[in-house]
Amino acid sequence: MFTGLVEEIGRMKTVKKQGEAMILTVGAKVVTEGVKLGDSISVNGVCLTVTSFDRQSFAVDVMPETYRRSGLHLLEPGEPVNLERAMQAGARFGGHIVQGHVDGTGRVVSRKADANAVVFHIRLDDPVQLRHIIAKGSVTIDGISLTVVDTTEDGFIVSIIPHTLAETALQYRQPGSIVNIETDIIGKYVDHLLHFKGQDSHKKNESSKLSTAYLAEHGFL
Repeated sequence: MFTGLVEEIGRMKTVKKQGEAMILTVGAKVVTEGVKLGDSISVNGVCLTVTSFDRQSFAVDVMPETYRRSGLHLLEPGEPVNLERAMQAGARFGGHIVQGHVDGTGRVVSRKADANAVVFHIRLDDPVQLRHIIAKGSVTIDGISLTVVDTTEDGFIVSIIPHTLAETALQYRQPGSIVNIETDIIGKYVDHLLHFKGQDSHKKNESSKLSTAYLAEHGFL
């Protein structure tokens, strides 16, 4: 699990593709401190497993599902990427619950200054994801924990403070850039429970009694 607080901007060193499988080598200094084989590191919001490393880089495998679901297949040597190590138990939780399980991709539609902030409009490649994105809720863009300012017909708006822009690869994103999107895990589970049509072995013909009224009555809404 991650928090969405990027620890450093790494640089792609090598990208090896074989069909929809990839091996990525990422240059880094902070996230390689104390790293071990099998550790999880978020690369642009995608949870990947360290397969080899040295003091200034680490390598990870990318499987076809991740290749198809995220924008990792677009990475080129020298490109900046957001990096975060998995959260440690007992550490401060400054962002929100981020799994590193990307739901899909989005595209930067516009980037505009707003006083000291920069406002991004992101259009989702799969509009179905909008059901899990709400104004003032949480969303992850390329591994960055952000607050949704508002939603649009095709995506959402976020406002970025100077520190976040300076410390992440979002500073390099321009209109047309592809970004990885992970929606809020809590919203996804609530949505699944409300709409699940499955049947268990004991009550095959009984539909779920879970409803918005039930959730509100018990303090979930």
